[in-house]
Amino acid sequence: MRQRAMIALALVCEPKLLIADEPTTALDVSIQAQILELIDDLKQRLGMGVLLVTHDLGVIAGHTDRVVVMYGGRVVEEASTPALFAGPRHRYTEALFESMPTLELDSGRALATIPGSPPRLSGLPPMCRFAPRCRFAEDDCRALDPESVTVAPEHRHLCLHPRGPDEAGMREHGAERLRLLPPGDATPLVEIADVHKEFRLRSAVPWRRRQVHAVSGVSLTVLPGETLGIVGESGCGKTTIGRMLVGLEQPTSGTIRFDGTDLATLRGTTLRRTRRDLQMMFQDSAAALDPRMRVSALIAEPLVAQGVGTRQERRAQVARLLDAVGLPADAGERYAHEFSGGQRQRIAMARALALRPKIVVADEPVSALDVSVQAQILNLMRDLQDRYGLTYVVISHDLSLLKYLSDRIGVMYLGKLVELGTSAEVYGAPRHPYTAGLIESIPLPDPAQRRSAARLGGELPSAIDPPSGCRFRTRCLLATERCATEEPMLEESAGRHAVACHHPLSPVPAELVTQRGTA
Repeated sequence: MRQRAMIALALVCEPKLLIADEPTTALDVSIQAQILELIDDLKQRLGMGVLLVTHDLGVIAGHTDRVVVMYGGRVVEEASTPALFAGPRHRYTEALFESMPTLELDSGRALATIPGSPPRLSGLPPMCRFAPRCRFAEDDCRALDPESVTVAPEHRHLCLHPRGPDEAGMREHGAERLRLLPPGDATPLVEIADVHKEFRLRSAVPWRRRQVHAVSGVSLTVLPGETLGIVGESGCGKTTIGRMLVGLEQPTSGTIRFDGTDLATLRGTTLRRTRRDLQMMFQDSAAALDPRMRVSALIAEPLVAQGVGTRQERRAQVARLLDAVGLPADAGERYAHEFSGGQRQRIAMARALALRPKIVVADEPVSALDVSVQAQILNLMRDLQDRYGLTYVVISHDLSLLKYLSDRIGVMYLGKLVELGTSAEVYGAPRHPYTAGLIESIPLPDPAQRRSAARLGGELPSAIDPPSGCRFRTRCLLATERCATEEPMLEESAGRHAVACHHPLSPVPAELVTQRGTA
């Protein structure tokens, strides 16, 4: 909501040049599509120039005419959007494309990553600034400052050993990752049963008490060792679910059981001990880490709060955790603001793992990170899951991320769980019209496949006074009178994954789902 307010402030004077710095990073795919279409419309109507600064290659492919790729303070490649996506020449640009999680990516493989970190921009010798991280670097890359090379009228780059125009496809992703999933009849680690959460709003009129229905009757289970993804638009209740799961919020009604125990009944020492097994990675790692504490103290704080170990043992545990998340040992002596966004997320991960929890709730773990750092964090999360036997609940509006990271996915809309199934089921054959609309709203990293319009039109209804019956009916093309009077229940049908819809979609090829979304 803050991002939308800033966009409105920037557009209110109808400027001739709009500089949009990550305008949709914190937005879900449906709102992102609407905002970008608004900017495109204003650009055409007002003759406005737009400088779009973003790390989202799908946004670049669908909403730009030319692309400038920067690394280490320099422009390393510049081309028209179709030319760049058809044939990137600089090795850094190539590496960015390789790092993207896409819906087609096999979740059994690790993402390709760019090793190392960006250079410090002081006292740099003459050299290619990407050379220390480039797998194609030669001796001349470390001794010469590359000059601009023009390969086409609108395409130039700074690379001594560029990718050839006829070079074979880009690097394959990492090695296959073998992972044993818990059987479907395994005892659940977490059981959420008919949970409601309402927040009371203040009102100047005492008798007019209004409530926000953040979560309304959600039931699901989390199996030990699995990754459950929760996806939905902003305001759908997914973060509230996560906060209730770790005990930061209490449900208004319903029960949340962890290891068979109702969290609401725990008090005192028992509650404190149970909290060791329930940890959360917050969406904004910069705000979640105390700027007055050194990193070593931040990571050790959960151990101190729980009275675990001596000072020497805590110091050794911090060193092990820094190594586990790929940070140098001297990182513990620095403050959080001295690190990049990706490094702060690693610190947050180390802090969450300090007490060896059984479950980690990760709220938008990579939403503000560029694609190369995203790949590093996602691979790290999966490696740590295998090493420590972690169970993840990952909350995100990035469907490509959840498709890659999750074993099962729950789709939420306005406080309701509307679809639940395996990752392959939900994305391969979405059954709820809302899920199909979300998938169709994903920006594609291919200029030749631009979306013609936002797949999910209309406004999200208010959670204060949600629609009767099916809450999605006000935006659904398939809605009937039954949808307005009868609330659909989440249940399996025809032996397929669960959906809460009176008119579920049939499993159809992806191209037909696209046609349905544009109807």
